[in-house]
Amino acid sequence: MKKHVFYTEFAYIIGLFFLAMSAALMEAANFGMSMVVAPAYLLYLKLSPIFSFFTFGMAEYTLQAILLIVLIIVLRKFKIYFLFSFVTAVIYGFMLDGCMWIVSFITPNTLAVRMVFFVLGIIIGSFSISCLFHTYIAPEVYELFVKEIALKYQKKIHRIKMCYDCTSCVIAIIMSFYFFGLWHFEGVKIGTIICAVVNGWLIGRFSTVLEKFFVFKDGLKLRKYFS
Repeated sequence: MKKHVFYTEFAYIIGLFFLAMSAALMEAANFGMSMVVAPAYLLYLKLSPIFSFFTFGMAEYTLQAILLIVLIIVLRKFKIYFLFSFVTAVIYGFMLDGCMWIVSFITPNTLAVRMVFFVLGIIIGSFSISCLFHTYIAPEVYELFVKEIALKYQKKIHRIKMCYDCTSCVIAIIMSFYFFGLWHFEGVKIGTIICAVVNGWLIGRFSTVLEKFFVFKDGLKLRKYFS
């Protein structure tokens, strides 16, 4: 079977956009955010009433800056490539705020609509991360962390992703208790747990399908600047 060309630059663009839309849909569904997004969402919920200018997108790249520092400490090295990853995080932050604005025009006022929003959020979120794993352009710090740790310890990337997601979920639960009181689950609900269980598996399946039908190639000669 002949494979079609999937340009890595295009994978980067659609990956970021669908990742932002996934977060916006899940926020509107209110079943709980994905485990990766949940810590930033909780920070947003905590600080936005105090600082009106503090958006969900800002919370995202603030936490990703912290995670980048942790990655550098774990690897004991720094690459210019890592800075590009933070730039991606900032771009994603602006996309997220834009998607939040778009989704705000659609009110999921029934359980059925909320469920549709949630399922769509999980599916396109997993697809978007798979796309980002197939591009040379620096992904968000979340995905960069997973890729670099998998490379360092020679582990399958989707397995490291599952471990990272579960850890992030635990951190989000602790943040929820600390910010809003013991046993008060804000932003961390049943949907968060579902995401922690299925996201890694879904990403692996999407990657398998994409690699079956597409060959990933660079459309621009920019790879050397991101290594």
